[in-house]
Amino acid sequence: MSMPAPPDPQHCPLCGQANLCAMEAARLTGQPQGPCWCTQVDFNRAALARIPAQARRKACICQACATPASTQQHPA
Repeated sequence: MSMPAPPDPQHCPLCGQANLCAMEAARLTGQPQGPCWCTQVDFNRAALARIPAQARRKACICQACATPASTQQHPA
């Protein structure tokens, strides 16, 4: 049985779109990026609960999935 691929820290584990994580960009480039969009958002608790266990604390969700209205946009 093969292991699932590790989560890509640059993409949302819920929808696969780029998550635009400033902290990940800074890690990859070595250049400061400024505050991340996630510091300005109230996260959708239902979306956070849908993050696969193997991606938790390894890949950020995107802003579309993080916002409360996104529950209907990106079904599980």
